[in-house]
Amino acid sequence: MNNVTNKKAPPRIAPGFINQLQNYVQLMRLDKPIGIWLLLWPTLWALWLAGEGHPDPGIFVVFMLGVVIMRSAGCVLNDFADRNIDPYVERTRTRPIASGGVAPMEALTLFVALALIAIGLAAMLNRPAQVLAIIGAGLTVVYPFIKRFLSLPQFVLGAAFGLAVPMAFAAQTGETAQLAWLVFGTAIIWAVIYDTFYAMADREDDMKIGVKSTAILFGDADLFVIGGLQILMLTALIFIGKMAELGFAYYGSIVIAAILMAWHQWLARDRQTAACFKVFLHNHYIGMIVFVGIVLHYTFNPVAP
Repeated sequence: MNNVTNKKAPPRIAPGFINQLQNYVQLMRLDKPIGIWLLLWPTLWALWLAGEGHPDPGIFVVFMLGVVIMRSAGCVLNDFADRNIDPYVERTRTRPIASGGVAPMEALTLFVALALIAIGLAAMLNRPAQVLAIIGAGLTVVYPFIKRFLSLPQFVLGAAFGLAVPMAFAAQTGETAQLAWLVFGTAIIWAVIYDTFYAMADREDDMKIGVKSTAILFGDADLFVIGGLQILMLTALIFIGKMAELGFAYYGSIVIAAILMAWHQWLARDRQTAACFKVFLHNHYIGMIVFVGIVLHYTFNPVAP
């Protein structure tokens, strides 16, 4: 008699489901977190400055989740808006919508789901922060379409990313002080810098398909203009330090940031696509270094309760 019992094999997840889940991950750019880092660092600057080194833990969690959700939502909407453009750009033709991996209506459904999560997170904040969240959401929706009409879409991107700064101040302190708007302006300048490098990598394709950018607007003066913006950003960071009464560690971080900016200029000197894209990716270290300077200041110069 055969005593071997037949056991049912454990259920297996359909390969098609796994593949589609991977498409959604790529659509949200979760496999390429550079955008999360670029949005995260100014948010962290603001949280630490507003909380004088001790941000509220609950607010901190809400903003960290919000960074990931809003960046993901922005990427989904951007690819939906560019669904008829991306197939003609070398770097973007393999994106999920452009390659047919995700249908446009699927992308819109995902965007709505992410937007609902973002609304839930914003509902946990106070009224001033919620008002700013609404404005930020509007800029996030507008940005993917604005590059068809204006030559300065990078400023709109900077405002959308940077609004997390006054939001953080409002959530932490109930108001948006002058320091909040100075940090906000600095975040905008930085976004124009790194996104212009990004646009320089796509300049030839963008000119062919009619997409506008600061890289096209600045033309041969691109590196010169970026250099001026880098100096302006460094100056703004110094003013932030003076206004927030930050110390030596913070100013040391500005010096390191300035050295990195000079290196970025050297890397992009020939305007080669790979080099410009590398500079874009490397820019997040500037935000990280500034944040480290802020943290070190409050760690070794704690504010009295």
